[in-house]
Amino acid sequence: MAVRRVVPNIVSAAAPESREFYGLLGFEEVMNHGWIMTLASPSSPAAQISVMTEDRTAPVAPDLSIEVDDVDAAYAAMRESGAEIVHPLQDEEWGVRRFFVRDPNGRVVNILGHR
Repeated sequence: MAVRRVVPNIVSAAAPESREFYGLLGFEEVMNHGWIMTLASPSSPAAQISVMTEDRTAPVAPDLSIEVDDVDAAYAAMRESGAEIVHPLQDEEWGVRRFFVRDPNGRVVNILGHR
């Protein structure tokens, strides 16, 4: 299994202000679903930040997202390890397959793969 990117998720009610702030550092909006917006560096597209008001299809907003090349293998590995699954593996309408798991520090991690 390979990691494709790691994205911090910032919970915020100030998405337009965040877009402007991170824009000063060169980030540009690459996705916006209303409740989540992703900003990326044009020169290094895997360098991203997501700003969200909430997670519309999960019980909590994750602290970070990790995109992997095989989300099913990641899910199996986490279950086998006994890690706490916070949100079960499922396909989302916007084209990702994902689950949430709690890390040893209590952080909620969104593990995803694009379909």
